[in-house]
Amino acid sequence: MTEVLLLLLAAVLVVLCGLFVAAEFAFVTVDRRAVEREVATGDRAATGVQTALKSLSTQLSGAQVGITITNLAIGFLAEPSLARLLTGPLGAVGIEGGAARAVGVAIAMAVSTTLTMVFGELVPKNFAIALPLRTARAVQGFMRGFTRVTRPLIAFLNGAANKFLRRIGIEPTEELASARSPQELSFLVTRSVDQGTLDEATANLVRRSLLFGDRRAHEVMTPRSQLDFISPDERLTQVVDRIHDSGHARFPVLDARTDEVLGLITTAQVLQVPVDMRSRRTVADVMLPPTLVPSSVDLDTLLEMLRDGPHQLGVVIDEFGSVDGVVTLEDLVEEITGELDDEHDQPSAPRELTTGTWELSGLLRIDEVRDTIGLSLPESDDYDTLAGLVLFRLERMAEPGDEVELDGYDREHRTRPVTLGVVDLEGVRIDTVRVSVGDPVEPDETEGER
Repeated sequence: MTEVLLLLLAAVLVVLCGLFVAAEFAFVTVDRRAVEREVATGDRAATGVQTALKSLSTQLSGAQVGITITNLAIGFLAEPSLARLLTGPLGAVGIEGGAARAVGVAIAMAVSTTLTMVFGELVPKNFAIALPLRTARAVQGFMRGFTRVTRPLIAFLNGAANKFLRRIGIEPTEELASARSPQELSFLVTRSVDQGTLDEATANLVRRSLLFGDRRAHEVMTPRSQLDFISPDERLTQVVDRIHDSGHARFPVLDARTDEVLGLITTAQVLQVPVDMRSRRTVADVMLPPTLVPSSVDLDTLLEMLRDGPHQLGVVIDEFGSVDGVVTLEDLVEEITGELDDEHDQPSAPRELTTGTWELSGLLRIDEVRDTIGLSLPESDDYDTLAGLVLFRLERMAEPGDEVELDGYDREHRTRPVTLGVVDLEGVRIDTVRVSVGDPVEPDETEGER
């Protein structure tokens, strides 16, 4: 009879162990925003959960103390009691004396451990992960009460653990960090796409928005080599011809002697001058003052500058005071939405020669290559564009026909051998690059980046 009572007590301890395990996992996995929403409705249980989360480290320590105590007590009560109950059945099959005690203890240990693991740990753990808010609301009162009773013991154990952490250079925290970096949020977006809860188009928009502030002006500008400058001495009739021939609506005004940007001339400024006076007026007479921006300015700051500026175009200046390029409000919007072609833009679509082979502009940034053909190439602070990657690998000026080989990754994160070939140059600049992508490489065949 005594053994049966002890086993019933052990069963109660298994339930208590399950409550501690459920509290531990529920407090860690519960959505803080969901808790806040419930608190706003006046839910008292949710208020208790919120209180517990403010002392999360203490609550988790209390759960660990409870799990340890109940597991020790279960072993102390259940194993000898069950072993004694097994003595009779074992004797009936011919196992007696010391052998019966040894076999009984082994069976009792296996049964006790299995039941404790399944019903005291795994079932409550999985339940808490599946329904964290519901579980947290159910166990918060029990857990907070137990922690309050055992606070001296928890304080001693927590203090010892925290002292050790500080000795190795880690500062303990009481609450779980809920803020996420842009990179972590981008990873969550990717996970959401993989699990089918977010479509790819929306995911790309979110990713670009998250990474927007990390980019600098020099990464998104149109480089100086691609610009059409106008002299301040040019007549407005000449500007009209330039506008007609190029399709551009704005031109930076450059003093060739000092390499200084003096201003900006737009179609609107030219059209405001009567036709019969344009041959007598120069660019210097009507140009607007320039908006100068450092090449290192982040895009969040740059967006405010251009949005509030008079002409939504900034002249990018490098650290030596020279013109590096220009950046427009459209360039910044495209960092979030993707390429926006207007009637003056050249077609931006890649030219696919055969399956797995494209011809791309050398001016495409590495992230734009990924967005365009789904291929991730190595990134570095040493270059921004596809042409820059080729030059970095060649370690010399490029010539038509030059090739470099490296590893890339497709949208399924599989390694792909990639060959980048120089198709043609514009002056010394790589104008077009042929990108050839091979079949996926099995993990055990990958030799690393070449």
